[in-house]
Amino acid sequence: MNMASQPAPHNVAAPSLNLLARETISFAYMRIAASYGAAVPLDIMGNGQKIIIIPGFMASDTCTKRLRRSFNARGFHAYGWGLGRNWRVSENMLENLAAYIEKTAHKGPVILVGWSLGGLIAREMAKKMPQNISKVITLGSPFSGGQRANNAWRLYEIIAGHKVDDLPIETVLHEKPPVPTIAFWSARDGIVAAGSARGLPAESDRQIELDCTHMDFVVRPAAIAEIARAIAD
Repeated sequence: MNMASQPAPHNVAAPSLNLLARETISFAYMRIAASYGAAVPLDIMGNGQKIIIIPGFMASDTCTKRLRRSFNARGFHAYGWGLGRNWRVSENMLENLAAYIEKTAHKGPVILVGWSLGGLIAREMAKKMPQNISKVITLGSPFSGGQRANNAWRLYEIIAGHKVDDLPIETVLHEKPPVPTIAFWSARDGIVAAGSARGLPAESDRQIELDCTHMDFVVRPAAIAEIARAIAD
């Protein structure tokens, strides 16, 4: 049996339809700000620290441009994941990402920042290769409370071709990676339930609340500033 089908220790309901409706406006803002938004002023310096940012479901590196632009302006070396759109979880994708992480981390471990589905992938990579990863930061990622504690699971199953609770990899999603792990969540998230992205205390090392929609995690200045502080801590 695929270990991904094992239930999480608590059940969480998906966000309300009212919260989901607000994501439509946030999506338009995200697309514009990602491509054209200026780098966000940050009060920390990167000193060459390498960061790989993994996009969310159906998103690509285009959506994380403002996040990377902001980090790079302050001395980080922030990279996209380089694998196109994030359509699904698969062994082949994880293998390709592992090779990229290993290549990027040849002079020292990297930090993984994963948005939504990208955060689940970041956590799995840290379980597989902790020697190459110094920290994992998830942004509205549904790692806890069951795989249906979000408003994207039906679309995911249609596009990915497998059930959300029967992923084609061996994993226990809510199990904490063996590296420092920080979970960002928001009560205004209309895609992923706050309890699912926050998780239980043992499922991450820190849980930090932001006041933003799901789409805002990678573009809102206040969110980017908080993420940068968590990276620097």
